[in-house]
Amino acid sequence: MILPPLLFAGLALVFWLGMQRDNPDMLPSVAEGKLAPPVTLADAGFGDADLRAPGIKLVNFWASWCAPCRVEHPVLMDLQAQGIPVYGVNYKDEPAKAAAFLAELGDPFTAIGADNGRMGLDWGLYGVPETFILDGEGKVILRFAGPLVGSDYEQRFVPALKAALGE
Repeated sequence: MILPPLLFAGLALVFWLGMQRDNPDMLPSVAEGKLAPPVTLADAGFGDADLRAPGIKLVNFWASWCAPCRVEHPVLMDLQAQGIPVYGVNYKDEPAKAAAFLAELGDPFTAIGADNGRMGLDWGLYGVPETFILDGEGKVILRFAGPLVGSDYEQRFVPALKAALGE
């Protein structure tokens, strides 16, 4: 007879603790504050040396089948136009469809590689799109899950990028 109220109280406590986080929608990152995991793409146009080179850079996981990737694409084009290197990881996609996507919308990437899922696992990927800001030593400053648009982008990604750039 006492078990149902105890289970209810325990569940209520778990929910209450979950709601006390700063941003309950933000997913935790295994990479933030650490060196970026290795680039494990066989056909990549970039590697670990590129990610550890001086200067701020972005790593963007995307796919042609991803509707939010299409929405964020103009932002990536703008970041490229500002001179920020953006390394693209085409995630679980068909090469022909990925090429058609970039031919249609433009190619914002400094270099690109295709991932069958292994690199995404190493980086702690939840889904696409996800973008990582890396410092000049290859350390992950911020992992941003979701498209680079909207209020969360403006409140979290933009300030982190500006701080990294020293603006």
